[in-house]
Amino acid sequence: MAMVDLASQDAAACVPLSLIAERQGLPLQYLEQLFSKLRRSNLVRSARGINGGYELAQPAKDIRVYDIILSADAPVKATRCNSHESKGCHTSGKQCNSHHLWYELEHVMHDYLIQISLQDVVNGDHNHPIVVLNRQKTNDRVNNKEVT
Repeated sequence: MAMVDLASQDAAACVPLSLIAERQGLPLQYLEQLFSKLRRSNLVRSARGINGGYELAQPAKDIRVYDIILSADAPVKATRCNSHESKGCHTSGKQCNSHHLWYELEHVMHDYLIQISLQDVVNGDHNHPIVVLNRQKTNDRVNNKEVT
């Protein structure tokens, strides 16, 4: 919500977090912590002073929704099941009986969110088909490896 708000504003001016907090009904302290993480991930830049605030560090068309979620340390999870644990998600080491369902659902959500740009959300463009991506290329992108 905060990144969409920021991307919707005049690109020539920095936006104070207090304005975003007010417009979006979000706690300012939460936004300060969130934007610190987004700045470290090079998704936003900050400026101090009377005209200070935040601006996007790159064009909104180049920022993926998944990048925002990843930067905020908010993994996309469908359940508490650790679907990435091949040995199982129970303390006994067994997989729960819906383990594969959650594993595949997390991949579908990942594949969808990595295809949606911040600009798509600003424009209200929600007509994206779910395309299952090449898992190796997707994992390389997430791990900051160059994908050819």
